[in-house]
Amino acid sequence: MEPIGPRNSLEEPRFSNSTTFARLPTLAEVGSAGIAIVGAPFDAGVSYRPGARFGPLAIRTGSQLLRPYDPAMDLFPFGKVQVADAGDMGINPFSIDEAIATIETRASELATHADRIITIGGDHTIALPLLRALTKRTGPVALIHFDAHLDTWDTYFGAPYTHGTPFRRAFEDGLLLEDRSFHVGTRGPLYGSADLEDDARFGFQIITSDDLVDASIGDIATRIKTRVGQAPVYLSIDIDVIDPSAAPGTGTPEAGGPSSREVLKLLRQLRGINLVGADLVEVSPSYDHAEITAIAASHVIYTMIGLMTASIGS
Repeated sequence: MEPIGPRNSLEEPRFSNSTTFARLPTLAEVGSAGIAIVGAPFDAGVSYRPGARFGPLAIRTGSQLLRPYDPAMDLFPFGKVQVADAGDMGINPFSIDEAIATIETRASELATHADRIITIGGDHTIALPLLRALTKRTGPVALIHFDAHLDTWDTYFGAPYTHGTPFRRAFEDGLLLEDRSFHVGTRGPLYGSADLEDDARFGFQIITSDDLVDASIGDIATRIKTRVGQAPVYLSIDIDVIDPSAAPGTGTPEAGGPSSREVLKLLRQLRGINLVGADLVEVSPSYDHAEITAIAASHVIYTMIGLMTASIGS
């Protein structure tokens, strides 16, 4: 059966009768999906500006202008497999431990109705339980992590689970393939050189924002694709990887980042990776202007869907 696509915006205006990502059908309407979009409205793990709990709503609103054909990738992201919006997870906003457990459980349940999941955050704490749920099916994965920050710190104020610690915990849990993972777009001050030493010990390679200026996007993409090979890949994108001039609506902005154009071009050139799961996190709409952060985030997710559909059956 042909996938059910988004509502037809030539017949029904984009600003009416749709609250789903890209005006897609809900998972309840289609029953099962090749790709499910789900929201994780949780931000109790932030260390600075709160507000990412409102990210899923803002990104869905910012996605209403997306169209069914992507000329940059020459594909119909919604045309090969069924893509559906699964709504939001119900997450305790007061208990990080309970929230982490809930996200893992909900993601595992959703996987019985969808082959692949893209999660809209929420803060970056959510990546850990999402990886725990995913790797039950796939085994350890290669991680491609777009972010201004490493997110491999140990604790904040003694707390082991925050938006700055998910990938250290993921390494400790054995969720990541050895020497297959990347940080992309990192920049800004650190607490000390030990941060980089620890990160290298966890098997990450770092592609800084300066590297994105000094090398071509094509060369960077080739470097990433060569290292991850055909391993199952999880793509985790913190919207603060984009320079705050183009994505101000986020909790921990860092000057000196790439533009949304550069990030989207690099993502498109990762076509061919075995993308089995993804998230987009840290959109905090109260700091946004004219929805530019939410719109950028929606285009990143649209490109994630394209990467997934391109890899399915290829």
